[in-house]
Amino acid sequence: MSQFSRTELLIGKEAVEKLQKAKVAIFGIGGVGSYVVEALVRAGIKNFTLVDKDVVDITNLNRQIIATHKTIGQPKVEVAKERILEINPNAKIEIYKEFFLPESKGFLDETIDYIVDAVDTVTAKIELIMRANKLNIPIISCMGTGNKLDPTKFEVSDIYKTSVCPLAKVMRKELKQRNIKKLKVVYSKEEPIKNKDTKEKQVPASIAFVPSVAGLIIAGEVIKDLIK
Repeated sequence: MSQFSRTELLIGKEAVEKLQKAKVAIFGIGGVGSYVVEALVRAGIKNFTLVDKDVVDITNLNRQIIATHKTIGQPKVEVAKERILEINPNAKIEIYKEFFLPESKGFLDETIDYIVDAVDTVTAKIELIMRANKLNIPIISCMGTGNKLDPTKFEVSDIYKTSVCPLAKVMRKELKQRNIKKLKVVYSKEEPIKNKDTKEKQVPASIAFVPSVAGLIIAGEVIKDLIK
């Protein structure tokens, strides 16, 4: 029995082999991205490119699967790589300890079969989507998961069919200006909840079971698209 025998019963041997040959690039290994990585490696993806400059912070413990008291202070991409190898020692992982910016070079080439955008900034998201479009690489982009409490409100849609989400609204406008015709996204139809403590600096509020669900939905879409 192999570690993918149960998966094989569901999707078939050929599909599992296809997943093991595929290479997925994940940008942002946080509340969403860490769960994308987790689900992809467990589903059979062996080849990864991970991009994130952050280190694990104590505030990440409430929602990121790579965050434990033992990993605080360690680069997220290194923690994620170690975790992947503990699940599948045969995995091949490229890591980049840097933020993806418009001036960033590298990361993407013809060896990448799928891109996951789990970064926070609009500028980085737009650049990533533009490059994916230019290289003709499938991409799925996560919209806002902060200030949300209901994980059942997530939907998979085209960016131009989204509503409610403030980030999606900005992205629709920016992508339209750049003549991007379509983009697969995961977004929430839940109205953002206002932070209860207004004395604190307004960082997005979060909870364990919201960004994780978005990450798992994204992983499901990546897997389904790769084995089509």
